[in-house]
Amino acid sequence: MRVLSVGTLKSLFLPGGVWLLGVVLLVYSGWLTPTLPVLSFLYYCAIAGGMLLAWRFHSSRIFLSLLVVLMAQQGAAISAGQPPFIPGTLQALAVLVPVNFVLIAMMHERGFTVESVAPVVLFLFVQSLTVTVFCGAAVRTHSLSNPIALPRYAIAVIASAAIFLTVRFVLNRKPVDSALLWSLGALFLALRSAAATRTSMAYWATSGCILATAVIENSYLLAYHDELTTLPSRRAFNDALMRLRSPYSIAVVDIDHFKRFNDTYGHDTGDQVLRMVAANLGGVTGGGQAYRCGGEEFNILFPGKTTAEVQPHLEKLRETVARSEFRMRGNNEDRRQIPRGPDRRNQRKSARIRKGDAIRRLAEGKPSSALSVTISIGVATATTERSSPETVLASADKALYRAKSNGRNRVETVTSAPRRMRSKTAGIA
Repeated sequence: MRVLSVGTLKSLFLPGGVWLLGVVLLVYSGWLTPTLPVLSFLYYCAIAGGMLLAWRFHSSRIFLSLLVVLMAQQGAAISAGQPPFIPGTLQALAVLVPVNFVLIAMMHERGFTVESVAPVVLFLFVQSLTVTVFCGAAVRTHSLSNPIALPRYAIAVIASAAIFLTVRFVLNRKPVDSALLWSLGALFLALRSAAATRTSMAYWATSGCILATAVIENSYLLAYHDELTTLPSRRAFNDALMRLRSPYSIAVVDIDHFKRFNDTYGHDTGDQVLRMVAANLGGVTGGGQAYRCGGEEFNILFPGKTTAEVQPHLEKLRETVARSEFRMRGNNEDRRQIPRGPDRRNQRKSARIRKGDAIRRLAEGKPSSALSVTISIGVATATTERSSPETVLASADKALYRAKSNGRNRVETVTSAPRRMRSKTAGIA
């Protein structure tokens, strides 16, 4: 799967990047007409609304990020209000805010609990108090008409944090990382224009709105995307079916002998196989969009394409999966395979023996065992308006069943030549 695919770039820039770009254009074009009280009201609405959404959806990272924005804005406002301008506080904020964003991005989401939130809130409070006390003494005059030139080390810290958040988003595709990236960009512009109160407040409000929107984006991702494979889920597939107009093709993909992977190597290895196959399906050519619809079953939609047009792309996909070498990450014995109770105690000795064997194999430098993963595909096409998606999907299922009956690791269509099928095909997986 391509790392910088069109979908990845779209998720990266929407909505935070477009939102920030729009505000920048309004500022530099002179079309930013709202007064300071209006902008302040929008800013506090974004902060309060975002915190409320974060609490409701148990997103502690967004809540803490909004708290960082709130404290930074208050510190910048106090600094800008001093008779001789105090850029020392802004310089400290330019270093601490990106560091805090990186630390928040690296946090594991543990829900909105006192145990997970209270220590970080206390840390941020002490941090802001320290900045106010120690940086307040660094007084020097500054022109209120020019942008504030942040020191090079602050620019380097902000740039490093932006690169880190970008790489993290490309690898994980999490809306929180994208929101932190564009919110950091808005914060940088807010600090640079701290002397121009109205412009700075517009960027502070933008930063809060981007973070608040991330809660909605994350909820959408959980509802319409599969968390394990990051592919669109069954709900997204059903929504896409309602928008289809003939001609279109539906391919049903199933991992061959997937139950055997789980039974033999454990569910951790099964999850790795699902991710590997999903990564290949996500890069399917021919204008197809892959969905995970449950277990080891995936569906691919090809709007505006017939069976003859999509079959070469499906053959290419099948060959790609078959050529992909899947190596187990060490001994992936799933804990769910180990019995609980008294019998579990009796297996400790044999478990130690297995661990000793594994250690010896690692010491000898033997590579982990490679597994062969293949897929079977059935495809059907709707050629008339009377063909309902349910009928086309059922026909693709029948073609998939025939692919498994004929030996698996193959693509079968509804119009494929009939072959002699086994008399007993129960238990096909």
